[in-house]
Amino acid sequence: MKPRWIGAALLAATAAYYVYLPLPAAVSEPWKLMLLDAMFRSCMHVGDMAHALGVCHRVHLINKVVSWVEVIEARSCPAVRVTDSLLGGVPARVFQPIGGKKLKRGVVYFHGGGWALASGRMRSYDLLCRKMAKDLDAVIMSVDYRLAPEAVFPEQYYDALAAARAFLSAEVLQRYGLDPERLCVSGDSAGGNLAAAVAQKLGQDASLVVRFKAQALIYPVLQALDFYTPSYQQNQNVPILYRPVMAQFWLQYLGADPALEPLLLANNHSSLDQVDLCPQIRSKLDWTALLPAERRKHFRPVVKATGSPGVVAAVPALTDVRAAPLLAEEGVLGRTPKAYVMTCEFDVLRDDGLMYARRLRDAGVEVTSEHHEDGFHGCMVFAYLPLRSDVGRRSMDNYIRWLDHNL
Repeated sequence: MKPRWIGAALLAATAAYYVYLPLPAAVSEPWKLMLLDAMFRSCMHVGDMAHALGVCHRVHLINKVVSWVEVIEARSCPAVRVTDSLLGGVPARVFQPIGGKKLKRGVVYFHGGGWALASGRMRSYDLLCRKMAKDLDAVIMSVDYRLAPEAVFPEQYYDALAAARAFLSAEVLQRYGLDPERLCVSGDSAGGNLAAAVAQKLGQDASLVVRFKAQALIYPVLQALDFYTPSYQQNQNVPILYRPVMAQFWLQYLGADPALEPLLLANNHSSLDQVDLCPQIRSKLDWTALLPAERRKHFRPVVKATGSPGVVAAVPALTDVRAAPLLAEEGVLGRTPKAYVMTCEFDVLRDDGLMYARRLRDAGVEVTSEHHEDGFHGCMVFAYLPLRSDVGRRSMDNYIRWLDHNL
């Protein structure tokens, strides 16, 4: 009996060692975040092993696990009809409230996952969109755009654009009883990137009869030229989105050589000798000017005089506004709809969102910037998981409340 107790104690100690991470004291419910991160790290490690052994691509294995655990069938309930359909030729899950007003508000939503992971059919997104449909008396369309590694930029963007155009079409408006004056494009993380890029493109389209009234961006990723913003420096080791993982997602999305990761993480790709990066481009992500002092804190810019010449020329999408919406011209930003930008203190992407909110305001766009001092990346989507967090519930409630008041 004694060896069993010793074995159990050793196993428990090993598990505790694997799960425990030193986290900022102010982060919401740190033990829940540790457990959530341990699950993600386990999936990533197994995926890396499978990839190294040639079994399958790491992303495929992770998505397979996600499918087993999270993806659910379209199930209607007394309050919401749920169906799977196509939107501009792109798969989408549609959430229609039963009853209510004849003309409905509408939201087209793009899920996160580094342009490579997840699905709008995941339980967490299904429950989010179901709640949005019910609470807002709105039709929600959650889009399943193509994913890396099979699809790389600009294919995800083209899927998002096609779905958004279809969402604004007379055919879809009539079929689902949508109010053409009360439509929103939204998304989280990589989905927030797609939502911002779509809002910019359609804002410039003079042929559109119906336009989005609002854009709602949840901890969006918006640039890949500076991996030393204050939030990248402060939160590089804070789960669930680590700094190297974001660099990997970017390279995968842009169809670039993964061996470039160390160059990105050193900011060698944005060094002063990169002839493709003019001062005008650099000014659009100059966080020393765009961020308030309380976010800049004690951090200093990392700008190399010399780096790795030709990286931007080899990966031109690094400066393509369809991939990096933060780099858009002020005139383009000024034609986008009023915006909601959610950011979290303990998120490497925090400053992407804060800089974008500032640039939108400077362009004359009405912006609501919602910042969660105890939030972490992905918290809103995790509001419904067994490890649901308080900040997840608060962030979701605030997001839906903004939509209710502004759509």
